[in-house]
Amino acid sequence: MLKITPQTDLAGRPTLVLEGQVTGRWVQELRSAYADAQGRETSELTMDLRQVTFIDASGVAFFHEVGPAVSLVNCSLFAAEQLKDVMAPHQRVQA
Repeated sequence: MLKITPQTDLAGRPTLVLEGQVTGRWVQELRSAYADAQGRETSELTMDLRQVTFIDASGVAFFHEVGPAVSLVNCSLFAAEQLKDVMAPHQRVQA
């Protein structure tokens, strides 16, 4: 299961807070939330991965697709390893 909570960070940037597993059918839910957030906002979208516990191949493929348009923050060590080819140097890992 994947819980997706749209928020705005302190700087006013749109953020999707993800909790759970980015897998299978939940990737389509994430695609929809991403499209909704991109449609409403003009600034770069942030995805907070602090509570993501697992990412499968379809989830990794999604992050590869949207990588240039999204800032990934607060990644667990697991998520950071899964997404090391997607994350830009400025994106950080929360220990």
